[in-house]
Amino acid sequence: MPTELLAHWSLDPAVRYLNHGSYGACPTAVLTVQSALRAELEREPVAFLSTQLPGRLALARAALGAFLGADPDDLAFVPNATSGVNTVLRSLPFEPGDELLVTTHTYAACRKTADDLARTRGIRVVVAELPFPVASEAELIAPILASAGPRTRLALLDHVTSPTALVLPLVPLVQSLAARGIDTLVDGAHAPGMVPVALDAIGAAYYTGNAHKWLCAPKGAAFLHVRRDRQAAIHPLVTSHGAGQGYRAEFDWTGTQDPTAWLSIPAALETIGGLVPGGWPAVMARNHALALAARDALCRRLGVAPPAPDSLLGSMASVPLPRAEPGSVAATRDTDALGEWCRERGVRTWLYPHPRPLVRASAQLYTSIEDFEVLASLLAEALRVR
Repeated sequence: MPTELLAHWSLDPAVRYLNHGSYGACPTAVLTVQSALRAELEREPVAFLSTQLPGRLALARAALGAFLGADPDDLAFVPNATSGVNTVLRSLPFEPGDELLVTTHTYAACRKTADDLARTRGIRVVVAELPFPVASEAELIAPILASAGPRTRLALLDHVTSPTALVLPLVPLVQSLAARGIDTLVDGAHAPGMVPVALDAIGAAYYTGNAHKWLCAPKGAAFLHVRRDRQAAIHPLVTSHGAGQGYRAEFDWTGTQDPTAWLSIPAALETIGGLVPGGWPAVMARNHALALAARDALCRRLGVAPPAPDSLLGSMASVPLPRAEPGSVAATRDTDALGEWCRERGVRTWLYPHPRPLVRASAQLYTSIEDFEVLASLLAEALRVR
């Protein structure tokens, strides 16, 4: 049975949408708020963009800051977390020979940014090998700290890894790296709304996250948090009229664009938090429990062991696929083609080659355990699991 909460989204009812992690999904109530804002903008663009926008952005920042445990003045809006990562990496004055620490689970687009800096700025990208499957938090901390050296200028760490869906132990990592004089840039693309995020308590020099994923704001809503002592060096990717007026002013105006995704963040916080008794803590707990149940259903049907402890998961879980039997559907398709095969049968999922192929299950309020059991049966059919 589909969850009754599915009615709050405009998702195709003929498709079991189990890939919230890729692009999120925005409730219709929030889209209605955004449409009203767009209509207001187009009725009087000058008043909206030139006069009213700073105050509207301040209100959205205040709501987001309260949710994230951060001073709103330390938040800047960006279109997505990848832009936030690029903003920091391209602002810092790296010198040839400086080292940028990443991991084998770093998001691919951000790893490409690091590699581009290696080509153009002469830095060295050091890659910490993180295991998967993984048995404990210590197995994630040790390789990262062992890879940090005297030339390490910055560590780029995912709060929640995209392919493997692991929640990294950020606080001990940030603190241990800081004790060695190494700043951390956190790619928190998935974290806000999936796991509790307290930015001031985490203490990272830089943290960027999406509001369009687990917060369910419209596409194009994301933020960059820069610790007060690091703000002077960070500038937006586009220089415009706000340049020279301070951290927030520079980011608030980078040229004419549609700011309504950012302005809709308070509506998303209120809408999702109001869908279940107990508000956002209950939303996260429900999605976490469903992600664990989805993982267990997939593992049982596919005959594999759970690859990570419950404590290292949020609202997603990745499961390694068993070897496809010769002549099976999966034996003749790569992960993209296998994903399309599932979609043709009414299930939208996400598969990743890893080196060993993975399926990632995303739990959101509109999904049910029945959805993931259907996915498990489909994959067992495609792999010809007995």
